[in-house]
Amino acid sequence: MKILIVGGNGTIGKKVVEGLSKKHDLIIGGRNTGDVSVDISSSASISELFKKIGKLDSIVCTAGTGYYGSFDEMTQEHIMPGIYGKLLGQINLVLIGKNFLNPEGSITLTTGIAATHPARNGSCVAMINGAINSFVLAASQELREDKRINAVSPGLVEDSKERYGEFFPGYNLVSMSKLVNAYILSIEGAVNGKILKVYS
Repeated sequence: MKILIVGGNGTIGKKVVEGLSKKHDLIIGGRNTGDVSVDISSSASISELFKKIGKLDSIVCTAGTGYYGSFDEMTQEHIMPGIYGKLLGQINLVLIGKNFLNPEGSITLTTGIAATHPARNGSCVAMINGAINSFVLAASQELREDKRINAVSPGLVEDSKERYGEFFPGYNLVSMSKLVNAYILSIEGAVNGKILKVYS
């Protein structure tokens, strides 16, 4: 399959690339690194990306994050980068990318455990992840030509422990191999409209 992986040089994306590279033709997209350049906070940049690479069998996004910080001090300015990046960015990848997806192709987005088990200082990320999950559930009913969409929802993954561990005290670490399997299931399997939770 011809697969676009946006964020393929990130913490999760690198492992997904490793897991898929032996069987599939991969195109890595990123803001500063990869085979093709894309800024997912810009719908124009996303449109240019798909015009450049053409038809695909699968679209995967492992890019995007959101604000972690004090709820008492949180403002719109803290929230908006995550809205434009992780939330609208992934939604626009679907809205624009579905027109470049071959019949029976798949789209896999990335959310996270904060949607259902938010940690302290994680209200912004919880909101973004929950919104993407709801979008996936609804969009799966609307896609045509047997196209599918799912979201992978990781817990605290091993390779992110140093960066995010302090925000998730007491959360079980998730092995990267288990997480990669969820992406493989979404891409190579038949599931549709699922939030594939990998929390332990």
